[in-house]
Amino acid sequence: MSNFFNFVVFILKNNLQTKKHIAILGSTGSIGTQALGVIAAHPEKFEVEVLTAQNNAELLIEQAKIFKPNAVVIANEDFYEKVKSALIPLDIKVFVGENALASVVQMDSIDLVLTALVGFSGLKPTINAIEAGKNIALANKETLVVAGELITQLAQRKGVNIYPVDSEHSAIFQCIVGEFQNPIEKIILTASGGPFRGKKKEELINITKAQALKHPNWNMGAKVTIDSATLMNKGLEVIEAKWLFGLRADQIDVIVHPQSIIHSLVQFQDSSVKAQLGLPDMRLPIQFALGFPERLKSDFPRFDFSKYPSLTFEKPDTETFRNLALSFEALSRGGNAPCVLNAANEIAVAEFLNEKIGFLEMTEVVEQCLEKMDFTAKPTLDDYLQTDKETRIKAKELIQ
Repeated sequence: MSNFFNFVVFILKNNLQTKKHIAILGSTGSIGTQALGVIAAHPEKFEVEVLTAQNNAELLIEQAKIFKPNAVVIANEDFYEKVKSALIPLDIKVFVGENALASVVQMDSIDLVLTALVGFSGLKPTINAIEAGKNIALANKETLVVAGELITQLAQRKGVNIYPVDSEHSAIFQCIVGEFQNPIEKIILTASGGPFRGKKKEELINITKAQALKHPNWNMGAKVTIDSATLMNKGLEVIEAKWLFGLRADQIDVIVHPQSIIHSLVQFQDSSVKAQLGLPDMRLPIQFALGFPERLKSDFPRFDFSKYPSLTFEKPDTETFRNLALSFEALSRGGNAPCVLNAANEIAVAEFLNEKIGFLEMTEVVEQCLEKMDFTAKPTLDDYLQTDKETRIKAKELIQ
């Protein structure tokens, strides 16, 4: 088992202060807004230090007026004057641009950085936050998909904890609390199967954006929802789990569980299996990550077994939903292959949402990029950045 979580260091720090000062990267997105809801419910536990957004200036301004952070960052320079003029009376610092986003996480007053950015954009701010010794609540799985080895080694060197926010990884985390001396034999990530569970390829040819955005259980952003529909989200979670929990690819299984009540399971070497259950509500894993090691009281809806008399499980269909198989292949290959997988997928999903390509074509783009891009066995950060850039160019060429 990985020694990734430096719990003693965290608990010592936690006991020296009454509140955690939180930076939320991507505060206007689905995870960010729900995190602010958690923080608002526990004002004695948390203080908002930094809020950031890419384009949603209106909501960023509204959030800043309510939570009064030390600073905000609007990444899109077109909205800088609007945000600045709105927040001048509140004496809130306003920064602009991607460089500001990556550097603001190093502020001395920050205790925990919640990275809720979507895609590759979360990599540089996460690296900078770890370099500055900040603990991370990670909702940006792509950071570990792209550069898992680099991130985990840096976190270990800096004595930084990374607390997973994805519901599946939070479930694994919750199952291994108190079990750190016991080796994991296997973890089992559950997948809802998305809106097209049970369908075959010929039924997916004419799937529309609107259909793909209707997830049966979870309320998520557009990109993650599409990834869930193609099972790419589960593939990215497999790669993330490898780095979070120090596992081999053959120690990670995926099972389809349509009810989304069991969020994931851990099997130990004595054959015992522990599972974390609950209603599908992202506020719970967010709150667990922000509040750890405490379980904070909540008014979230409670699970009632009588309303779920049957919990079912089935193997994922990796022939129809090839993205899951491609993710395992990229993980096994290692090097920059997961970076290629992620970059190609981000372009493919964006083009599908722009209605430029079909549902099945997203997987074709990813598979072709994995075949065509140069392989680097031991990538540096510069290699990852170059791989990401070149893969996006190749993916766009394939789509045109």
